[in-house]
Amino acid sequence: MHIAEGFLPPAHAVAWGVASAPFVVHGVRSLTREVREHPESTLLLGASGAFTFVLSALKLPSVTGSCSHPTGTGLGAILFRPPIMAVLGTITLLFQALLLAHGGLTTLGANVFSLAIVGPWAGYAVYKVLRRSNAPLMVAVFCGAFVADLSTYCVTSVQLALAFPDPGSGFLGSLGKFGSIFAVTQVPLAVSEGLLTVLVMRLLVQSSKGELTRLGVLLAKKRTRTETETEAVAR
Repeated sequence: MHIAEGFLPPAHAVAWGVASAPFVVHGVRSLTREVREHPESTLLLGASGAFTFVLSALKLPSVTGSCSHPTGTGLGAILFRPPIMAVLGTITLLFQALLLAHGGLTTLGANVFSLAIVGPWAGYAVYKVLRRSNAPLMVAVFCGAFVADLSTYCVTSVQLALAFPDPGSGFLGSLGKFGSIFAVTQVPLAVSEGLLTVLVMRLLVQSSKGELTRLGVLLAKKRTRTETETEAVAR
């Protein structure tokens, strides 16, 4: 997913940066409000960012100028919603560009748009639809993480196809080539990421049930009539 430094034409690099900027600015405001109103969520925020950093740092060669790896954005999107994940993803990509030579500064906007914006929003949308359809939590988590991963690479394929259309078949031909190359490695990676995200969520359910309830991931337990009457008597 990390499009390499200098790989995109300057006009494309600028355009993707401009497209990403409003989402990141909105995310900064959401993150600031979350930390100010709920300082206890800082640890979970850090864990979500670390999860994204570690998974997206695992690099498998896929196609010239890019690479395949898990994204790790589904977990943070489910816990804190996509705007906050836009900030965590941007920070992750910036550090990876500076410290690990994954991606680059000129292509940061394009990489942010695919990994930190489209991926989280797509995964979160699937997760919410399934939860509103009364799907089990872990099924919704798996599908959300799977879609967040795969949609990132769909967008990257579009970005590369726009920048480098096929001489004969144009944009669609190039899109087919990039998409097919990515799919070979990315579909099994997306499945693996979905399973890993489920495992992490299970651990969080055991260790951070109160925080997950506040965030709306877990439903608050409804008190029975007997419990309510007992509380009233105690008062």
